[in-house]
Amino acid sequence: MSIYSLSLRTFNPTRLTALALAVSASLFPAMSVAQQASSDPAADDTVEKIMVTARKRSESIYETPTAVSSIGEDLIEDTNVTTLDDIGKYVPNLNISRYGAGNSGHASIFIRGIGLQDHVITTDPGVGVYLDGVYLGRQMGANMSLPNVQRVEVLRGPQGTLYGRNTLGGAVNIITKAPGSQDIATVSAKVGTRGRLATDLYINSDITDDFSVSASGSFKQRNGVGTAINLENPEREIGEEEEYSGRIAAKYDFTSDFSVTLSADFVENEAGQSPYTIEFTENRPTEFSIDNGEFYLLNPSLLPENPDDLGTTVAGIESTSYSGWGTSLTALWAATNNLDLKFIASKRSSEYEGGLDDDASPLNLSEFPETGGADQTSFELQLNGTYDRYDFVSGLYYFTEEGDTTSGPWTFSPFNVPNGLLNDGVTPVTEFCGFCGGYGFFDIQQETKAYAAYVNASYSLTEKLNIGGGMRYSRDEKDANALFPSFGGERAYRNAEFSEFTWDLNAGYTLTDDLNMYLAIQKGYQTGGFPPRPFGGAAQFVSFDETTAINYEVGFKGQINEYVSFMSAFFLTDYTDLALPFSDPQAGGGFVTIVENAGESRSQGVELELTTNVTDDFVIRSTFGYLDAEITSIDDGVVGIGEGDSPALSPKWTIMVAPTYYHELNNGALMTFSVDYSFRDEMQGQSVFNPNETMESRELVGFNVSYEAPAGDWSLSLYGKNVFDEVYDQGRLAQNGYVGIVRSNDRSEFGLRFNKSFDLY
Repeated sequence: MSIYSLSLRTFNPTRLTALALAVSASLFPAMSVAQQASSDPAADDTVEKIMVTARKRSESIYETPTAVSSIGEDLIEDTNVTTLDDIGKYVPNLNISRYGAGNSGHASIFIRGIGLQDHVITTDPGVGVYLDGVYLGRQMGANMSLPNVQRVEVLRGPQGTLYGRNTLGGAVNIITKAPGSQDIATVSAKVGTRGRLATDLYINSDITDDFSVSASGSFKQRNGVGTAINLENPEREIGEEEEYSGRIAAKYDFTSDFSVTLSADFVENEAGQSPYTIEFTENRPTEFSIDNGEFYLLNPSLLPENPDDLGTTVAGIESTSYSGWGTSLTALWAATNNLDLKFIASKRSSEYEGGLDDDASPLNLSEFPETGGADQTSFELQLNGTYDRYDFVSGLYYFTEEGDTTSGPWTFSPFNVPNGLLNDGVTPVTEFCGFCGGYGFFDIQQETKAYAAYVNASYSLTEKLNIGGGMRYSRDEKDANALFPSFGGERAYRNAEFSEFTWDLNAGYTLTDDLNMYLAIQKGYQTGGFPPRPFGGAAQFVSFDETTAINYEVGFKGQINEYVSFMSAFFLTDYTDLALPFSDPQAGGGFVTIVENAGESRSQGVELELTTNVTDDFVIRSTFGYLDAEITSIDDGVVGIGEGDSPALSPKWTIMVAPTYYHELNNGALMTFSVDYSFRDEMQGQSVFNPNETMESRELVGFNVSYEAPAGDWSLSLYGKNVFDEVYDQGRLAQNGYVGIVRSNDRSEFGLRFNKSFDLY
């Protein structure tokens, strides 16, 4: 039996373990091979040991009873990872998209078929992003740059106990380099094709025995890939990049048992709109006359021939911006030999501008200039303990957020048409073109308060068997108000409360000194909310319910022999009341984003990560993911979604292969040769099956050739990203007679990168 012949549709919880064992037996050599290898003490150091904090305690990645990937700084450099979007190319069953308002700072993260594309303030992500333990509440701004990052951890599957709300698909932890333990400064500079310029500065120093500081600053820019052809003096090229960012952290050890770390960061991004184009469908609206002339609604002749060019006639919509800042305080106190207290407080703020233009005409029929922002505050108090045979993590959590999204003044607006009538002087434009509406703008505001209490513990029954579990109570209170012209000039006020108990149970067993297996059952929780664009009227501005999930998982991790380490996971997840936003051009007489609790859905699949030391100098890292996700039942009254439809942005196959070869020269210098390959299968742009929203598969290839000086204090690299210039869809959204397509912006790029490190003392 092979992984390729396994029919995942036949999975059920009782068969999961047996099937997993059978597949593992066919994939890997017999256990006796690992047992023989472990008898050699030197073998324990052959494969790199990776420590993670995925469960809010430090432990080996091979002993963590959950599916987690760790992307360290070496892999980040070897594969030319620069943003969170790049991380999405190298983790199984992970996909990251950027549709939101054409802004490159937007990241919609999907894990195992669960996520949310929209960015409006009333929508919450399905995968949580954390920066040094601080939850980031918005999708806009999540696609952050990753300079001077120690590692990125991706937890797959519901993480409702330790991470809580909005981690239904999983969580992404970004861990920066902590201040202290070194006195070093590093400078890097990059120059490449397409006008690429970038530089990073990082300093980390122990000022005194008790006081340490780290600081970083970054700048990057790149030319665009297209032009706003209908604007005389466009501010930006389409796809252009320019960003400044920085971070400073200071740690003070008051005593050997008590320390406080303060940090602050900022980002300023001024960019061109993401490449955006229109594709017409067969049923697009026909011509009609306005003001004694003829106008073809969304006439193809008005759009640019080059899909990377933009046809907008609205000045400013070709540019986007994102700015944000944050501060945090982390206090650690070793209260006793067995108990630790940890307190994390944070304040973050963000603002953005963006927009899309569909009609490319001066009539302003379908344009979406948009602004938004959010302010959040969070507090978390943890009490953690370690005793002879058990340990635990517990905590209290509070989060509040205030934000808004505003679009206009031309959203679906026929106001530039004389009297809003066709040339007969009688028929309203909206009667012919229902989706044009009369909706000049919208304004949505929301305040969220969230509370939680949790505990998670593990216990060693024997030297080989560990059991664990946890529970969490989460409560969300949301107050939203919205103003749409279709609301009759009145602002609608809504409030809703959501709460849930989530839990997990797990068991880990040491098969040999080098191989572990685990079983886990997890319950996750996605808070409910309000629809982002209820153009049909105030009656559509009603809350949708929370989503819950039960995940069954079995995994095997460790070393097969002294050359190969692996992690595998086999999972089945059942979702109840899965909230699915989809576009309905006909609803309410205009374009409406409806959010339906669809009923039930299921995701099941396999994940495999391998690190193979072919020789002492040749390492191959590879990941493989298979996902079968579909909606299995529909509640009464739900429209537009069908059984068998696939959740959005859920490729069936995800593959990554990254071989690296090291060669030491006679003078002691080190040459490194790396190649990386990433594959994402075709997928749906929205949860409702529509052939016009099918995104084709894509393959990306990159390389990195590096020379490191004998002293190890400087290096020079030749790099290539997307070397075959693959252009692929980031998102597809079917509308009335056409499809809006956000295209990729990570085009082929070749260049040189120079790194230099200095000892400060």
